[in-house]
Amino acid sequence: MSTRHLRNVSISKLESFLELCLCKYIKNKKGHIQYTRADLTRPLPFQNHIDPVPEFIVKNLLRGLGYSKNDFHDILEHKKEVIRKGNKFILQDVVKKKK
Repeated sequence: MSTRHLRNVSISKLESFLELCLCKYIKNKKGHIQYTRADLTRPLPFQNHIDPVPEFIVKNLLRGLGYSKNDFHDILEHKKEVIRKGNKFILQDVVKKKK
């Protein structure tokens, strides 16, 4: 059983995740923050006055990006990174450099 869950995700943590996914901030309009990325057909909106962000909203954002719950945690922990190749975004493991 996994202890990784999507409860109690703060707005700042979610924004950090979206920036690590190479998403671009569009606007803050009427209580909603919107991010986008070149491969998305729709923006990724979420409310900026509800903290922590509800679990179903985080799941919807992950579904829009095509990532899983484990990908969410791996990206935040810098185990995986998002690389842009052309107009596609690829998720790959982080290679640590040896000293």
